[in-house]
Amino acid sequence: MPLYDYRCPHGHRFEKQASIAAGAEQDCPVCGQASGKVPSRISLGGQASPGLAREQMPQTWRGTYEGNPEYLGQLRKQWEARSKLEDKHEELRGDQRPVLAHEGHYHAAPLRAGDPLPAVPVKPAAPVTPAPAARP
Repeated sequence: MPLYDYRCPHGHRFEKQASIAAGAEQDCPVCGQASGKVPSRISLGGQASPGLAREQMPQTWRGTYEGNPEYLGQLRKQWEARSKLEDKHEELRGDQRPVLAHEGHYHAAPLRAGDPLPAVPVKPAAPVTPAPAARP
């Protein structure tokens, strides 16, 4: 049985499983009023892929199978499709600024051009205890 969304005249929203043959109205569990169906969110069975991001594309001659024309043609088609998608949806574009540091402290979050430098906590110096005086 499918799951439907309903809304009563008082504004209460609820979900209820009902057969397809059941009427379009159900009683509200809060106030008991007859409630009508409202448009539900949809669920797609498949999964869309935006393709490879710029960072995931081959960056070296070896990565392109030494310039294999067939592989380069596939990459070019993927890149053109990705570029069109990024033009249409800005959120897929990602950060285009160059990476300045990516190792050590910046392994989890690379430092990019324009980022402020993170404050490095300064450890207080350990107190120095005087050495015992030499006895003659």
